[in-house]
Amino acid sequence: MDDSSLRAVGWARSLPLRSGPKAARDWAREHLETLDWTDDAPQTVDDVLLTVSELVTNSHVHAHSPAQLVMTWDGTCLHVAVHDASTHLPTPRPASGERPGGRGLFLVDALADSWEARRCPDGKTVIACFRPPTATEDAR
Repeated sequence: MDDSSLRAVGWARSLPLRSGPKAARDWAREHLETLDWTDDAPQTVDDVLLTVSELVTNSHVHAHSPAQLVMTWDGTCLHVAVHDASTHLPTPRPASGERPGGRGLFLVDALADSWEARRCPDGKTVIACFRPPTATEDAR
């Protein structure tokens, strides 16, 4: 096989409004275990699971929409994409002691190596990318 060809593995799940972020986290953890990340990169796993929780919650709460969760590992980066039916791109808002929420995108920004939001004809997709630590970084 040609080493220059793209190799990737991915998983997808639809999360209806009645499902909670725990269902999304549990599903994501199962697939991260197949990549051996739970043993090799436990902090990255925690970061991915918190991001999954935040993005699915945003879809349900702000877009009032089911969430389509897709995770793709391309050998370099784990892409976590959540699609919903709203075309409004997410914008960080200041946290307030008077109302819940307002911290999700700040968490995603702090946890992910990168993230972006894209409009689609039928809504939007928010994508966060995670790179597991290398053995050299683990030794530090």
